[in-house]
Amino acid sequence: MPLYEHTFIARQDLSNTQAESLIEHFSTVLADNGGKVVESEYWGVKTMAYKINKNRKGHYAYLRSDAPATAVQEMERLMRLHEDVMRVLTIKVDAHEEGPSVQMQKRDERDSRRERR
Repeated sequence: MPLYEHTFIARQDLSNTQAESLIEHFSTVLADNGGKVVESEYWGVKTMAYKINKNRKGHYAYLRSDAPATAVQEMERLMRLHEDVMRVLTIKVDAHEEGPSVQMQKRDERDSRRERR
């Protein structure tokens, strides 16, 4: 099955538990349609570069999935209809990277990489 990476932004006025429950909800949508979530990450509340629906901040979430295209289309459709989700980005990848995403890596690990360049 194809591999995908999904990132979505939820409204800032949600609590952390509500934002994490959105991750679980969309993970079950993928599972119900024949896919599986390999890894999920909650990145927390971050400030956006510009306002989206009168919001300056949003809850960011990230999913790595192994799912058929129909399951991904259904999940994206439900995300776009959900009132708490502001933006959705899905990317098809050849392989998932090992370990945590760049957003979840420690600050000093990122700083040490900059010094090597």
